[in-house]
Amino acid sequence: MPNREEKRNLETIPVGSLGIISLEGCKVLGDKIDKYLVKWRTERESEHKDSLAFSGYQRDSYLLSAKVPRFGSGEAKGMILQSVRGTDLYLLVDVCNYSLTYSLCGHENHMSPDDHFQDLKRIIAAVGGKARRITVIMPFLYESRQHKRSSRESLDCALALQELVQMGVDNIITFDAHDPRVQNAIPLHGFETVQPAYQFIKGLLKNVKELQIDNEHMMVISPDEGGMKRAIYIANVLGLDMGMFYKRRDYTRIENGRNPIVAHEFLGSSVEGKDVIIIDDMISSGDSIIETAEALKARKANRIFVFSTFGLFTNGLEKFDKAYECGLISRILTTNLIYQTEELLNREWYINCDMSKYIAYIIDTLNHDSSISDLLSPSERIHNIVAKYKNGEL
Repeated sequence: MPNREEKRNLETIPVGSLGIISLEGCKVLGDKIDKYLVKWRTERESEHKDSLAFSGYQRDSYLLSAKVPRFGSGEAKGMILQSVRGTDLYLLVDVCNYSLTYSLCGHENHMSPDDHFQDLKRIIAAVGGKARRITVIMPFLYESRQHKRSSRESLDCALALQELVQMGVDNIITFDAHDPRVQNAIPLHGFETVQPAYQFIKGLLKNVKELQIDNEHMMVISPDEGGMKRAIYIANVLGLDMGMFYKRRDYTRIENGRNPIVAHEFLGSSVEGKDVIIIDDMISSGDSIIETAEALKARKANRIFVFSTFGLFTNGLEKFDKAYECGLISRILTTNLIYQTEELLNREWYINCDMSKYIAYIIDTLNHDSSISDLLSPSERIHNIVAKYKNGEL
């Protein structure tokens, strides 16, 4: 079977010379993406290589140099150190990278999502309208959990999207948006929310032996009603049953900014003796995942695997270590779309799903103004990899 990069028909003229600015918090991912693009474009045979429209098509790197220096007061400015005139510009930003620090009046301050978002706007401002097109790739959508309003609340995600398009951003690409309907805030601009379903399934099949992928032995579970769509998709492409929990909350009290959960109620067929995939968009503190796993074990589920696009692990890894040691959870799969600690990467229960090649495909295709529909619906690739697993070829 030929490589997929050979199958991508990118003979159209690029929108402009490709440029990628990887903000400080996204450097590791940006470097990986760049390596794929350099490799493919060196290998891609094109009779147009010498034509003017393809000038700068093959380069040693597509990463453009930019920085956001800070003053002692904590204020900052965006600087781009290379020309961006006429480029098709892709900005990569990880708003969850809390490992970065800056000096605030002598105090060490860790960067919050607000700081990262502000830095993104500084870089867009530094472009000064000179790029041909600006696409923001923001894997974890800034403020995406504040996607709807109840009573007197700010609508932060919608405001952020509007702010970006008002600054001249043409397209926003995110991964597994908490609620994709937030794009209604910018109905005339491009907004894609990409699902890493294929990378999760590939990660599971490559790392776990003796899985029986059929209705009798496996099931997909959504830990809440909000994640139903993800679970339905994975269940459909794998030909499995699905179930879901819904959270019963105590609406008379507020703890840590939200109504506490009283119980997890289950809807679905029996999980007894089956391997179970729990799929969610993020692991924050991890409480709801562990509670869901406990409820499934109480219903005599077999091995439990967790798919989650963003592993925030805001309260540390200890509770997951315990859950693994006592056999509650077998494996947790998250992506490298946000910052990962060394401790996480070294955990026995952790499987890392690398998304850099996928993002490189998206950038490569969009730069040629070609359709990314096939990249957004990976059902054919999932069927192929499951068939390989069943034939013992993985």
